Amino acid sequence: MTSGNSRTALVLPGGGARAAYQAGVLTAICEMLPDPTVNPFPILCGTSAGAINAATLACHADNFRAAVEDMNDVWRNMRARDVYRADPFGVAKSGAHWLSSLMLGWFVRRSPRSLLDNEPLRQLLKRRLDFSNIDRSIANGTLSAVSITASGYTSGHSVSFFQARTEVEAWARTHRFGSRDRLTVEHLMASAAIPFVFPAIRLHREWFGDGSMRQLAPVSPAIHLGADKILVIGAGRMSEKAERQRGDAYPTLAQVAGHALSSIFLDGLAVDIERMQRINRTLSIIPEEVKEAAGVSLRPIETLIIAPSERLDFLAAKHAKALPRSVRLLLRGIGAMNRAGGALTSYLLFEQPYTRALISLGYRDTQAREEEVRSFLGI
Repeated sequence: MTSGNSRTALVLPGGGARAAYQAGVLTAICEMLPDPTVNPFPILCGTSAGAINAATLACHADNFRAAVEDMNDVWRNMRARDVYRADPFGVAKSGAHWLSSLMLGWFVRRSPRSLLDNEPLRQLLKRRLDFSNIDRSIANGTLSAVSITASGYTSGHSVSFFQARTEVEAWARTHRFGSRDRLTVEHLMASAAIPFVFPAIRLHREWFGDGSMRQLAPVSPAIHLGADKILVIGAGRMSEKAERQRGDAYPTLAQVAGHALSSIFLDGLAVDIERMQRINRTLSIIPEEVKEAAGVSLRPIETLIIAPSERLDFLAAKHAKALPRSVRLLLRGIGAMNRAGGALTSYLLFEQPYTRALISLGYRDTQAREEEVRSFLGI
């Protein structure tokens, strides 16, 4: 059975290779638990690479320590070739397809689907995850719900596909929906399909891409699934000094792409958390009898956010040379192999030196906030 409050949720947002940070945070949390085998997060919500981590926890919900160890094993031994084709032929083929499409679009009948081929990731997930365990964990009470969010390219909707106890209902809000489904590897591939970088995935009636796109309220799936306490493990610093920086050089393609990806992966989460905290403050000053008389159904949500204490784009720039040579050549052409282009590299650097540095950072950041974590989890 789950420990503590049975309505505690874990929200794991996207961020490509940055999601290795989440493994470090969860390792530190696991060491704090009185019984590390008991799952402290009965509600799991994941998006993009965070969806893969959430699915790992869901598939091992009967043994939290085993889930965290499995997650660490994957991220600590990660290589780019485990996620996308990084061999010279594969990269050259993809690059040539894009170039020919741009130069000879009138002649090329089929447009390129993505910059990189992530079939290796699909095979890795099939080997590592047993989705049949999810139903068993829900039945025996070690798991209440798990959701994976993806973005529909045709509808423009953010759809959270979920498996949960029978009393959990689907939801519909402006541009975002919750849909009960039996989760598979394809849901993870869709949620982690970074736009332009990885191909879209067809689920049921439309094609889906990275769940961080158009995700107006990243925390809301956890609330719809019944959470009243939410731990969020971010993929970027949640607070920066409000200082305007001077930039004289024209931005490279890598800077523009990194800026766009950071907007997709980071900004929505920060805004949603800020909005939720404002609602909590407002609710705290309204007397209960007034809320009941007005029919206010909102409830306060306790939150704890753990996010990197260091700039991950700078950390990625230090380890960029760990990428396969063919990928380095591709990224160097758009200016991604230096500090200015580190943001883009930080999402694609699926290599051991970087992922292990992220795991260590996540572990240290969580240890530094041990008192807060223990108080939040009631341990």
